[in-house]
Amino acid sequence: MNALTVDRDTWTAAGEALLPGAVALRRAIHADPEVGLDTPRTREKVMAALAGLPLEYREGPSTSGVMAILRGPGNGRTVLLRGDMDALPLMEDTGLPFASQVDGAMHACGHDTHVAMLAGAARALCDRRDQLTGTVMFMFQPGEEGHHGARFMIEDSLLDPAPDAAFALHISPNMPAGVVASRAGPLLAASDKLRIRVKGQGGHASMPHDAVDPVPIACEIVLALQTMITRRTAVFDPTVITIARVEAGTTDNVIPEYARLWGTLRTLSERNRQLVHHNIESVATGIAAAHGAAAEVEIEHGFPVTVCDARVVDLTERVAKELFGEAGWYRMPNPMMGAEDFSYVLQKVTGAMAFLGAAPEGGDYRTCCALHSNRMVLDERVMARGITMHCAMAEAMLNGLEL
Repeated sequence: MNALTVDRDTWTAAGEALLPGAVALRRAIHADPEVGLDTPRTREKVMAALAGLPLEYREGPSTSGVMAILRGPGNGRTVLLRGDMDALPLMEDTGLPFASQVDGAMHACGHDTHVAMLAGAARALCDRRDQLTGTVMFMFQPGEEGHHGARFMIEDSLLDPAPDAAFALHISPNMPAGVVASRAGPLLAASDKLRIRVKGQGGHASMPHDAVDPVPIACEIVLALQTMITRRTAVFDPTVITIARVEAGTTDNVIPEYARLWGTLRTLSERNRQLVHHNIESVATGIAAAHGAAAEVEIEHGFPVTVCDARVVDLTERVAKELFGEAGWYRMPNPMMGAEDFSYVLQKVTGAMAFLGAAPEGGDYRTCCALHSNRMVLDERVMARGITMHCAMAEAMLNGLEL
């Protein structure tokens, strides 16, 4: 194992010094959220924060994402740091003085902090450009919330040639403030959307024998899918199916012709993902056919599994402990069933994602409002650690990672 090369004092001081600017940038983005692949106002704020720095820029036709590139004096490795820019489509209810001013949009997943920390890290690393042994790419990416922004930026060749290693931080209000956490292997799940339409034959509610009622068939499919998971997939390769919406009919005395189901599928391996896709189709069509009906199944592929390279996770642990002490690191025993489109980057590049605890001051991280809650708040002070961690990981990946 290579000796760890991290300038702890420099990066810690940089994180603290840059915190006020990061807070200001985060609040400006938070008050003016944008959803999806096109986030021009957020990009404008990012470019203003990076103004005057010795960076090269790449943009592509598919998104408003920006790749900023810092080249050190040497021709060593290239490493990538990622921050996502987009918000969620929901109404904010935090009461913050910098709460969203855009109806129906809120930074409820911390992407505003991700951008602010990455911009701070870019400034700190630019200040140390002469000491860098390679190149650092700063990936400011929109469209993470289900819009596949990372995949589009990859398809636009913004990562070409591919970096040698990649790292991303994601804040979490449900972890103690300032703690860095990750794990080797699957960290987050693949997430796919399910659409099932059951076609029966409508009729009068008083004469179901003259109709083919799709409602009980749809209900049977919902229950059978849960049984399928427990009986046809291994408990050691977790799978979660949730049917979150059921819709049928227009009134109380008419048997409808159609019933519709909407839901999601979460898996932690590509093999299990494909197996469950097949089994969903078999269960839904088989049950419908047994009742003289038909079922159409549509599965929309979402993000793949987020898989962290063990070498980069080990390096993340060493860096976190060097910077913040033993209590500053937590190795997660289990994956989480949420999903992340940084998974597309990790399919191409050796790397890892880590969480940064950001439980609000005075709150209990076990019970405070989680990511995607319209009341989610954070301890902004942890952004100093985020800037520090980005810088130290860039330095360590350039100098101390065995690939």
